Amino acid sequence: MTAFAAGAPCWADVMLPDLEAGKRFYGELFGWTFSEGAPEHGGYTQAFKDGKVAAGLMPKRDGRMPTVWNVYFATPDAARTSAEILRAGGRIISEAMPVGDLGTMLVAADPAGAVFSVWQAGTHQGFGVLGEPGAYVWTSLHTRDPERADPFYEQVFGFEGVTGSPVADERFLPWRLAGQGREIGGRVVIDKDAPAAMPPHFTVCFLAADMSDAVRTTTRLGGKVAVEPAGTPGGPFAVLVDNQGAGFGVMAPK
Repeated sequence: MTAFAAGAPCWADVMLPDLEAGKRFYGELFGWTFSEGAPEHGGYTQAFKDGKVAAGLMPKRDGRMPTVWNVYFATPDAARTSAEILRAGGRIISEAMPVGDLGTMLVAADPAGAVFSVWQAGTHQGFGVLGEPGAYVWTSLHTRDPERADPFYEQVFGFEGVTGSPVADERFLPWRLAGQGREIGGRVVIDKDAPAAMPPHFTVCFLAADMSDAVRTTTRLGGKVAVEPAGTPGGPFAVLVDNQGAGFGVMAPK
């Protein structure tokens, strides 16, 4: 694992009511293997793809907590990022706290309420594999308030909107880090036809070797398709839901 640039998506994990059911689902879908849960961290479990760390699974300690995938953005200084979040109009949900020698994390929300996490690396740098089948590939913010979201993420993490990208349009704005050419995520305006109860949120996306196989496996294991597969410049994309209700994105090679 190598260090991630400040602002880069560096980790993702999912909170689940049934950890063992999650291991069976994602193990079959993405070919993941799993560490033993760490009792000192509430049973937190790491998922591996071909021996490289790919994501985390966390048993929910409280049934009122959401069953969701979370994205983490890298920072060299969690306390400084926390202060910047507040200055930019966001709020802190969980103050920066050390996680043993692994690193320091905080949980925050942007001005519209989309929740994300921040990670200051210690011994755990983040993803050990990226952009391969069964590994993280992308994240997107879904919001109804781009006028507040765009300047917030630019101020806090230095995200630049790539308006000249061939995939940019009135609803979708790709992001890149300042001084870098590679797009690392994007902002999507929630469709007006979406249910009013749908909150602003991040979608964590993984690469699948084959979209049809991913859909079949998901439904066979008790999950469902939330957004049907559609072609994008990066390849087919769909939003799936696991057998416990956590949504995530899947992309496949062109």
